[in-house]
Amino acid sequence: MLRPQPKNTSSPESAEQGGWWWTALRWAVPIAVGLIVYLLPQPEAVKPGGWAVLAIFVATVLGLIAQPMPLAAVALTGLAFTMVAGVLEPAVALSGFAEPTIWLIVAAFFISIAVTKTGLGRRVALWFVAMLGKRSLGLGYGMALTDLVLAPATPSNTARSGGVLYPIITSLSEQAGSRPDGQTRRRLGAYLTATAMGVNVITSAMFATAMAANPLVQKFAGEQGVEISWLTWTVAALVPGLIALAVIPAVLYKVYPPELRDTPEAPRQARTQLAELGPMTRPEWIMAGVFVMLLTLWSLGSQLWGLSATASAFAGVAVLLITRVLTWNDLAGDKSAWTTLTWFAVLVMMAGQLQKLGVVGWFSTSMTGAAGGLSWQVAFVLLTLVYFASHYAFASNTAHVAAMYGAFLVAAIATGAPPMMAALVLGFISSLYGGLTHYSSGPAPVLFGGGYVTLTEWWRNGLVVAAVNIAVWMGVGAVWFKILGYW
Repeated sequence: MLRPQPKNTSSPESAEQGGWWWTALRWAVPIAVGLIVYLLPQPEAVKPGGWAVLAIFVATVLGLIAQPMPLAAVALTGLAFTMVAGVLEPAVALSGFAEPTIWLIVAAFFISIAVTKTGLGRRVALWFVAMLGKRSLGLGYGMALTDLVLAPATPSNTARSGGVLYPIITSLSEQAGSRPDGQTRRRLGAYLTATAMGVNVITSAMFATAMAANPLVQKFAGEQGVEISWLTWTVAALVPGLIALAVIPAVLYKVYPPELRDTPEAPRQARTQLAELGPMTRPEWIMAGVFVMLLTLWSLGSQLWGLSATASAFAGVAVLLITRVLTWNDLAGDKSAWTTLTWFAVLVMMAGQLQKLGVVGWFSTSMTGAAGGLSWQVAFVLLTLVYFASHYAFASNTAHVAAMYGAFLVAAIATGAPPMMAALVLGFISSLYGGLTHYSSGPAPVLFGGGYVTLTEWWRNGLVVAAVNIAVWMGVGAVWFKILGYW
């Protein structure tokens, strides 16, 4: 199996910066907008210091989008300013690093390493290719099922796409004579790439542990008195999620069809590679056992043994370390985990302060006033669509959730929307908008960087997938939520 590295050029650490003036502009926009916000009159409903935190928060989020420096460096700069300017005491400013939700996400990254390192993820993908790969549509469903199986215990959707699916897609495409060039990319590779992105946003929405921002959704919902357990999330997402997974590969097959429809060689090649892998190895069996253990603990651990999701995740990491499936060097070398810890902790701290100091309440009241006179159903649909569309301005699901989820949830509840339904739907949307653009989530630049899908095609496909998902999750989903008693 070929293991090419994605040609991702969207990162500011690897891309050309466009000269000093472009870097200066990336600095200037966040700073200027932050100053403008700070100089605006502070509403009476906002407590002292809240408006200054909002200004720094806005500047930091814009910095995460513009990226004049790497994400963690931007976040640390915003953190430093809150302390140096006297806006927050150091103990408060650093409190995000003690947040259990953040460490759940870090543990999730570590577990994702093991899925890739042991080869279990690749084996699962090859199984599905061997079973379903006679036609290109079957390969699309193979990508969907692989992502679905790995998603519950692989909370890094980037790891699933980049570490497991991307090498499989590239290998299948090249073996079919499809390469990232103008002549052959649409033969197979473009369809598989688009499908992988389309199904990834769905599987990310189906489980509270399938995407890094989902635990943050649970945290913000809990602050509004809405407790969402792992099992509650999974049951609520099950029906719309499975329907969406059944629909999206077929829709893309229709609107973005591969030139190669029959792929009779793919199953044989997959079986050959499975034979080369041999029987499941000891690390794979251990990873499979940890997978089952984590699902059990996340589903029942809090009710039966009082274990939090974070404690359960670290129990899984501990087993992987004790059995030497993972080493400390594996954990220490995972740059993405420690980077996420840094910038995510800063955003969570700032979001918490915005809630505490009345900014979120003021913003939500303003949105509720704008929706005055509308039924809660209409107001909720409008709020959801605005929340979805606003992701065009974000380069990260987690940054978007930290910036806006709490305020939109408070506004939705204030319009009369049932709290559990509102929290869940906005939580699902927080994953579903991840494929809108080539920069909108972690998996997007990895898959787009493969070169099979053009920029125009990516945005068009993203809009099609978004429309289908909105119809399924807010149409069929509404019926399912009614059956569950959420409204």
